[in-house]
Order: sequence, then C-alpha cells, then structure tokens
Amino acid sequence: MCKQTQRCKSFSCNTFTKVPLTFCLVPFTETFTVHDALESFGFGKFQWKMSFLTGLSWLGDAMEMMILSILGPQLLCEWRLSSYQVALLTSVVFAGMGIGAPVVGSLSDIYGRKAALMISSCWSLFYGLLSAFAPVYGWLLVLRGLVGFGLGGAPQSVTLHSEFLPEKSGGICIPLVAVFWALGSVFAALLAWVAVPALGWRWLLALSTAPNGTFCVTQWLPESARFNLLAGKTEKAMATLAHIAKENGKPVPRGKLIAHKRKGGGRIKALFSPQYRRTTLLLWFIWFANAFAYYGIILLTTELLQAGHLCERTDNEQSCSLDCKYLTSADYKNLLWTSLAEFPGILVTILAIDRIGRKKSLALCFFMFCLSILTAVTICLFTARAFITAGFQVAIVYTPEVFPTENRALAMGTCSAMSKVGALITPFVAQVLLRTSVFGTLSLYCGFSLLGVIASLLLPIETLGRGMQESREAGEETTNTTGTSNAATQECTP
Repeated sequence: MCKQTQRCKSFSCNTFTKVPLTFCLVPFTETFTVHDALESFGFGKFQWKMSFLTGLSWLGDAMEMMILSILGPQLLCEWRLSSYQVALLTSVVFAGMGIGAPVVGSLSDIYGRKAALMISSCWSLFYGLLSAFAPVYGWLLVLRGLVGFGLGGAPQSVTLHSEFLPEKSGGICIPLVAVFWALGSVFAALLAWVAVPALGWRWLLALSTAPNGTFCVTQWLPESARFNLLAGKTEKAMATLAHIAKENGKPVPRGKLIAHKRKGGGRIKALFSPQYRRTTLLLWFIWFANAFAYYGIILLTTELLQAGHLCERTDNEQSCSLDCKYLTSADYKNLLWTSLAEFPGILVTILAIDRIGRKKSLALCFFMFCLSILTAVTICLFTARAFITAGFQVAIVYTPEVFPTENRALAMGTCSAMSKVGALITPFVAQVLLRTSVFGTLSLYCGFSLLGVIASLLLPIETLGRGMQESREAGEETTNTTGTSNAATQECTP
C-alpha cells in the first residue's frame, strides 16, 4: 500500500509482490503561496503593527466625518448660512470622496496599496489644514471637497490590512481596526467640546488633521506581498514575507513562491464579469444604504439635539424649526454619548460575523437599525447607530474577501464611491427634509434599511471560512489552497 501525506503532489510506486515494501519515487519541486505563508506565520507582532498603522487612517477619516455634524451649526450662526448651504457643505465632502474612492482604488490595483494610501492621506492632511484658513463660504466649500477626495482613499487601509491577515483572523481583526473609527468619533466629539467654545471651529479643523499627519510620516508601512507577487515583483514579495516571519518569530516556508498570473488589475469591467456582476451590484446598494443610514443618524443626532423644544406637532405631523442655535455643553455631551455607540456596534460585529456568517449579519444589522430609528429619542438613536455601525463593518469585512487580489482595491474603491452617493444625499434628508416632517425622514431611513436586508440575503457568495482569491481564473482552487506543499514528503507502508 502506498500512502501519500497531505503535502505530496504526485508520485509513482513500484510494489514487489515477494517483499512487503513499497518504494515511492516522487519528482516534485517544493512550492508555496502567500496564503500558505501567512497561515504559517499566524497573527503576531507584525499584524498588531499593521492594525495600529492602518487604524490611524481610519481614525482620521472618522474624525473628519464627525466634524461635519459639528461644523454645520457653527457656520449656520457665524456665517448666517441657509439650511441648503449647510447641507451642501456636508455633501461636497462626500462628493469628493465619491470621486476619490474609485480613482485611488484603481491606482491601488495598478501601482500598489501603500503608494495610493500614503498619497491620499497626505492629500487630506494638506487640504484639511488649508480649509482651517478659508476666508469665505465658497473657499471652504472647495477645500472641503478636496479633503473629501483624499478621504476617498481611506478604505484602502482595509484592503492593505486584510491582505496580511491569516484566513481565520479576518472576521475578528478587521472589526477590531474599526475600534479606531469609534475612537475617532469620540475624539472628534471631545475635541469639539473643548476647542470650539474656547478657540473656534478653525482650530477644530486644523487639529483634526493630526492622525493623517502621523500616518503620512511613518516609514514602516510595507507594501502588500499579494500585490507585489501578482505584479511580478517576486523578490519584493519574498522580502516582505521574510520581514513578517522575523517579526512574528516564525520560519519562512521552504521552496519557491508561486502565484497566478495577473491579467489586468484596476479595470472596472472585471467587476461585471459573470462571476461577480450580481455581487458587485448588490454590494453597491448595500454600501449606499449603509452610508445613507450611518451618516444620516450622525447628522440627525446633531439636528434633533440642536432643535430640542423647537420640534412641534401640527395636524398629526411633527416638524422642526432649526434656526441659528450654537451647540451647548449638554449637546456635546449627548454627541459624545451617541458616539460611544460605535463600540457596542463593533462588539455586535465580532459576535455575529463568524457565527451566523457575513450575509445574515448584514441583514440583521439593517433590520435592527430600522426598528431603532423609528423612535427619535436618545437611547434609540444610540441603538440605531450601534447596529448600522456593525452593518458597515460587516460590509467592510465581506468586500475584500469576496473579490480577488487583482481587483480587490478597485472593488473597495467603487463600493466606497457608492457609499458616498448615499452620504451625499443624506444631508438633504437629515438637515432639510427634517424641517418639514420628522416621521417622513425616519421612515425614509427605515425603508432603505429594509431594502438593505433583502440585498444582503440575495448576495450569492458567503465568505465565512473562504480564503482570499488571488485572481479570477484561480477561483475556488486558489482560495481552497491549504499550503500543503511546503515540505512535501511521502509515507510508504506495507
């Protein structure tokens, strides 16, 4: 009898009838993939460093987003803006992000994750600082739009981080990076509470660029080994893997590093191949609905707190009169309280995503958000924000898992762009429609969330337990590779 171990690929056997012994001749070359190497390295010191650095980008993005809900009330009073001008100031940032996200995503698939991410972060830092000195509304509008363009590259930090994680770590580690997003929201609320009353909104804009500034000057951030290998830069990929092995205290796998050939990364048509068309369209809507609801709940919180007793009911309809009213200490306190909802949201993600799967987790979060949003009181706003935060994190985990390396960054970029369309529209709902009808505003958010439930359940692929693909052609064959060719041996028994 000839028995092949898990690490053997091909062999030939000659069995002698008189002698109960089998000789196996195995012509092979030892090989391994990036997936194999990362699995053998496990989650260690290197991944913790990556989590911190990519988290800085996420923290800076969150601070800029949170500031949008604080800047509006200040400028409404100081510059005597109309409600449409305040909403436009918010929307122009999302418009910039919507343009920047696919551009940076495409560049990331062509020139590398690190380069695209560093450029977008430094871009946001530069124009963020300039916007603090904007003399008039028009200049501020242009500069905040340019800040948004740079912020469109922030999702690539998730792409880069996910490509360094072992297969079983993605469902937990990516949501843990979302802790930085939650911290960014909390820091922004605290910073506004301290800086705006004492120093003014310009200092708030300037100080909020600190995380991007820190990220820009870092020298440690490596390029993705998956990208380098697919781009034909095998030596650089091996150097990165050797660095990971050293950081984690593990040996580099023996043999030759192999990869599937790259056939044009960064092309939008690849997302509409028969294999991914349905997934792409459904994810675009899911990201749209998530952002529409998430940024809506942030803006709604500020507007409802600011309105307070100015909300009144007439003819069975409730509306709010949002005249000039600076945020008070109590308003900042409530903003901080609702920002803390980000942390329970992350906990929901961690508990659900590896138990019931990505698709059901998305559907659950959308449904619970809808139930919570219908009552516009602080505790329900807290709950709604927790669940929509969880839903956003599940989408961020699912998207890089379902698309191959050659188009993963572009997929993240286009999904992020669609989310910014939702974010661009939501100020006109949360800051304009709210004046006319509170019930109509909340019902609109609930309706899109229910559509998000349906879209989540219609996704054709569940990525729980499914490794990352390197290319479209590799398909399941690549994702199911278990790294069994590192030390090919043969066991022969009588």
